[in-house]
Parts: sequence; C-alpha cells; structure tokens
Amino acid sequence: MTTIVVGGTGKHVGKTALICGLIAALAEFRWIAVKITPDAHGKPSSIWEETRAGEQTDTARYLAAGARRALLVSVAAGESLEHLMAKIKPAADVIFESNRILGFMKPDVCLMVNGGDAADRVKQSFELVVEFADAMVRRSNADRVEDQSLKPVFYLGDMERVSPEMLAWVRLKLGEKI
Repeated sequence: MTTIVVGGTGKHVGKTALICGLIAALAEFRWIAVKITPDAHGKPSSIWEETRAGEQTDTARYLAAGARRALLVSVAAGESLEHLMAKIKPAADVIFESNRILGFMKPDVCLMVNGGDAADRVKQSFELVVEFADAMVRRSNADRVEDQSLKPVFYLGDMERVSPEMLAWVRLKLGEKI
C-alpha cells in the first residue's frame, strides 16, 4: 500500500488542487482519494463514495483527475478513522486530504500546504502535519524549490500541475518506501 497525506493550514489553501495534480502526475498508481472532514456535508452515511467525475465537489475533482475511487469521510458523524482504514483494501494506493489521519498512521509521503502566515486561520490539527511533513508546498508566481535542510519547500505556480522537481522528489520518496 502506497500512502500520501496532504494536509494544510486551513481551508482554501490548495490541498484539493495539489491532490488532483499528484493523482494526474502519478497515474501509474491506482489511487483511492479520501477527504476527511469534521463537517457532516449532509451525506447519507459517514463514509460516502463519489460516483461522478466533475468539478462540483472535491471528491468529483479527484475522479476527474484520475482517481479510481473517491471517498468523503465525515468524522463529525461519528466515523472512526480506524473503521475507515478497515474499509480500504490493504493493497490500495491511498491519498488522503486530512490533517487528522496523521494521528492514526504514518504515510509514505506527507506534504503540508501552507496557505500563509495568518495564525488566526491555521487549523489546530495542522500541528500534526508540521510534525510529520516531509515537505512544504506553497503557491507562487512560478515553480521553484528551496532546500530547507531536510524538508524542501516546493513553490508551485499552479497547484494542479506538480512541477518536474517536485514530481521527481515524490517518486524518489515513494521508491524509498517500496
């Protein structure tokens, strides 16, 4: 099982776009994309599977990018993350949009999307991402990489288009785990 976690400082920082970019760039993997949310979203169950690709929801965007399956998991509805892991096939390649999942597993690659320095908008659960992150990703006018000791910072002009440098780095990290 290959696992990637994309966490972030808050809402609307580019986590979904980055996941779509990774799914498209790493098309050789058979991704199950999972968005974990504290919100109920009005779905009939706490683990809900998207069936239509499109742009209307984050899970539909995952399918449009090439994910084999897309799940929305509402922890507000009482779903335990252990229960979710039991529902995912052990051999599946899974990419999570979540900070909280890091309290239950260590992924092969953990990316933190930093949407800015406004402390009042930073999710409390972001502390987990900072602890486990292998790299940081930020929006920028142009693609570039900064080497910050052991954790690189990838600046992307378009979060849905993973730069060649970032893609090579992710592939290297995944290759080390296999």
